[in-house]
Amino acid sequence: MALPPSMRRMQTEVTIIGGGAAGLMCALTAARRGRRVVICEHNARAGKKLLVSGGGRCNFSNRQVDASHYFSSNPHFVKSALARFTPNDMTAFLDAGGIPHEERGGGELFCTCAAARLVDWLVEACRTAGVQIRTECDIRSVQRDAHFSISTNDGTIASEALVIATGGLSYPELGAGDFGHRLAKQFGLRVTPCRPALVPLRLGASDARRFGDLSGVSLEARVTCGKRTLSGGLLFTHHGLSGPAILKASLIWENGKPIHIDLLPKTDILASLKAAHADGRRVELKNFLAGMLPRRLAEAWCTAYAPSKPLIDYSLPQIKAIADQLHCWEVTPARTEGWQRAEVTLGGVDTKAISSKTMEARDVPNLFFIGEVLDVTGMLGGYNLHWAWASGTAAGTAV
Repeated sequence: MALPPSMRRMQTEVTIIGGGAAGLMCALTAARRGRRVVICEHNARAGKKLLVSGGGRCNFSNRQVDASHYFSSNPHFVKSALARFTPNDMTAFLDAGGIPHEERGGGELFCTCAAARLVDWLVEACRTAGVQIRTECDIRSVQRDAHFSISTNDGTIASEALVIATGGLSYPELGAGDFGHRLAKQFGLRVTPCRPALVPLRLGASDARRFGDLSGVSLEARVTCGKRTLSGGLLFTHHGLSGPAILKASLIWENGKPIHIDLLPKTDILASLKAAHADGRRVELKNFLAGMLPRRLAEAWCTAYAPSKPLIDYSLPQIKAIADQLHCWEVTPARTEGWQRAEVTLGGVDTKAISSKTMEARDVPNLFFIGEVLDVTGMLGGYNLHWAWASGTAAGTAV
């Protein structure tokens, strides 16, 4: 007869709460060192967030990984782990598992197979190394005396070391929550303010009326937010703006502040407009711009800012003002699309309290934090997953 959960008890050396990229890598690294490891994952399978990464192809790293691509209140924190686990280390790791991959633009590294194959291989590698993976395992409480005592819906685990790999607040439909942050506070660690990042931005009411019908229109753009300029695709949505340039800008954007968008970053539109004006062209502005921008955008932009008429009918100062605005279109977003659409969390467990070499809490021996739960957020393009692998490896080497 099976014992009820309240009477089941096991003892292990390392318990990892969270079976995502960071948790799996930490578990595998520790188990290959001979450590007895248990993963507690509340979902029905490990690695669910990995399955949706990179459109199902898993953008697992980036050739250009370095500290400059990460945001943290402690910007030097990432350097040690990144130096000890590089993109070359990750590709060699995948090669050993027979996981095919390729490099795309901007140094982005993708699997050329379904992300599910990578997840299945990681899980199998963990199990082969002796890792016990408990799925649908909910944590009820964590206490610490001589060891950690982790109470779950499937009994209690006594563990020498505890690794928190619970992720951030993004993807709540996959079960994301603030458990890791609450646990950090329980043990006296500070959590920096958190907000959605790598997330679409919603337009204000007036701009939404002007441009809401452009859903699906996309173009290459340059977005300036504060002192930083970011390039990439821009996509109009039903409610606002998305695409790589906007997602990257969301890491920097502050509520109530404008962003500035160069709609023609590779075109000297003033020179083109002046040349057409000098030729006495009777072509309407919206039709002229439609040769450089998506037609629907050209028409909507003219309706909003420059009622279309033949180019010859504009004065040169008016033409300059039009060109200036096309290169520096000011938009003040109303808000982000929130946690439901965010890819990552900006903010988290304050890294000033964490060893950058081992990921161990300085004042709580044998308590480790890895991955997105920490106040470390990477740019779009594989940087966040690489941080998961690097921080997981750092902790797995130390536990």
